[in-house]
Amino acid sequence: GFFNSLKWDCTTAQGSLTSDTGFSVEQRLEGFDVQSIKKGSSSAEKLTLAFWVRSNKTGTYICELVDNDNTRHCSKSYTISSADTWEKKVINFPADTSGAMDNDNAVSLDLRWYLGAGSNATGGTQATTWESFTQANAIPSNHVNLADSTSNDWAITGVQLEVGEFD
Repeated sequence: GFFNSLKWDCTTAQGSLTSDTGFSVEQRLEGFDVQSIKKGSSSAEKLTLAFWVRSNKTGTYICELVDNDNTRHCSKSYTISSADTWEKKVINFPADTSGAMDNDNAVSLDLRWYLGAGSNATGGTQATTWESFTQANAIPSNHVNLADSTSNDWAITGVQLEVGEFD
């Protein structure tokens, strides 16, 4: 097991999020750390994200990868099926042959776990393959809003982002 986790706890309820409201847990990766992805080349690699998550609120949640150097993104859904139970999630992201990431210490890749978002992020069609960044295509409209009750919480541990595809 893991000894530590990151926990988000709702302390002020907001049942209806305004259109420009959104919140996520985010990991930022600098260009030096993502060169093995070979993004933007004909030999670009798929990525697999694995993590353990728990929440009292079941439903559909979203993870998104954002390529800051080329203004591209890809988001995938995962489901928390059992309340207050640690569940392992494995999400595969496709390779992207468009736009290499800079080889520097600036943020090149953002990994986001969305916990709620208003209509500006949910008004389009979810970008499940790499595409030019459009905020409305980040999250499907059926996503969970963890801000709708002060009894809501969400926790994550054991995060692993790997080059390649596995289950």
